[in-house]
Amino acid sequence: MTDLLVSDDADTADARAADVIADALDIAIALRGRASVALSGGTTPWRMIAHLVHLPLAWHAVDVLQVDERVAPDGDPVRNLSRLAPLIQESAASAATLHPMRVALGANAAIADYGRVLASLDGPIDVVHLGLGEDGHTASLTLGDPVPPGDHAPVIATTQPHDGTLRVTLSYPALNSAGLVVWLVTGRHKRDILHRLRAGDPSISAGRVAPRRAVLVADRAAVGDDR
Repeated sequence: MTDLLVSDDADTADARAADVIADALDIAIALRGRASVALSGGTTPWRMIAHLVHLPLAWHAVDVLQVDERVAPDGDPVRNLSRLAPLIQESAASAATLHPMRVALGANAAIADYGRVLASLDGPIDVVHLGLGEDGHTASLTLGDPVPPGDHAPVIATTQPHDGTLRVTLSYPALNSAGLVVWLVTGRHKRDILHRLRAGDPSISAGRVAPRRAVLVADRAAVGDDR
């Protein structure tokens, strides 16, 4: 089941997605005393994350995970962590436990390490935030990669290089087992691919993500008349 929340503009959508994530984490903390959230990188999520990390949560009870990461040295500006870590450290979320993908060790070592991190959680990830590329990719899952789409694949995998950089990414089983997936999609340029996502088009990687529950937060430019 996917709920659609449409905002007037991208800024409002960013804040709304942050609120949805925070509400879900609040519920998980109330139920179990702890919660986990996995945040995507790329080009679009940073305003949403900046909203999220300043919301009044019991951050000391939150595990913050990465959805995907570029294999590059620590501190390299292409790393998602290079933007994520300062946002967390300079906010209320500094009390959270951040679990970086240790890609500086190499892809295989990073996968083994993050497998242990995921196994240490109290069940599946509570909330996964995902974006949507114009080519239909999500996380770092792109068609043609050696990452099988089924739920029997490894929960974390290496993709082929994109834009010259090898990636490590959570795979379909980790995404599909999440308590909630929150999609954030904004901009007129995403309208066509968003329609395919909502149709569950299996010819795009994002269309193969099928969690038990999802919320799609979009602005009117992305949704158009497709309500």
